[in-house]
Amino acid sequence: MPTKTTGQTITIILSEGLKELLRKRARGKIEYPLERRASIKDIIESLGIPHTEIGAIESGNRTQDFGFIPEPGQEVRVMEIEAPFEVTIPSLLRPEPLPLVRFIVDVNVGRLAALLRLTGFDAAYENGLRDREIAEMAHREQRIVLTKDRALLKRNKIVFGRLVRATHPEDQLLETLQFFGLTGPFDFFSRCLLCNQKLQSVAKAEVIHRLEPKTKKYFNTFKTCPGCDRIYWRGSHCDAMAARLKSAGFKDSF
Repeated sequence: MPTKTTGQTITIILSEGLKELLRKRARGKIEYPLERRASIKDIIESLGIPHTEIGAIESGNRTQDFGFIPEPGQEVRVMEIEAPFEVTIPSLLRPEPLPLVRFIVDVNVGRLAALLRLTGFDAAYENGLRDREIAEMAHREQRIVLTKDRALLKRNKIVFGRLVRATHPEDQLLETLQFFGLTGPFDFFSRCLLCNQKLQSVAKAEVIHRLEPKTKKYFNTFKTCPGCDRIYWRGSHCDAMAARLKSAGFKDSF
């Protein structure tokens, strides 16, 4: 049984970025009552902050991991992740890095999946997935979870994630790229927006019977999805996104 420590507290000092995630924004130090022995991960998440947002923990002039159990009277400093967040490099809080950058997108930021795919990133997305299924897929396939759902990001199987702040899908894309240090050049026009599969080049003659008259006239380079057989060509939407990224300081791959 957990040892009761009613009346005793620890002092938690959050970085500014983490304070903004508190439901009731705190100023300065938080005096947290220790009612039971608990890991610092559990304590921080009880304040409403998912562990995926935490970059470093310090107490007693030492850096600590998520399993650290604070004692009454201790002061704990908790810092946010500083961008760019390099997920392929190990750290104390995340000793097993990802082999590469791949995402899984929750339904509450669903339109972000298509924009990531348009930009060339592997972004898994299924409308009907439950939180448990997203967490298991992220763990199994070593993916970064993108969501606005704090409860989802608190699941233990999720190691890498981002609580998306922006509202508009294009702003969410910029936020994601900047946070994870994905500066380009990007592999635009390389994935199916529906299936997430890599597209394959195809001769115009092989698909010309499926094209609209204006498409036949003005475009000559085409790709198809091996999954859904959808035909793609570089239209204005792709150019618009490339221009938006370039204006935001990213490298253009064209």
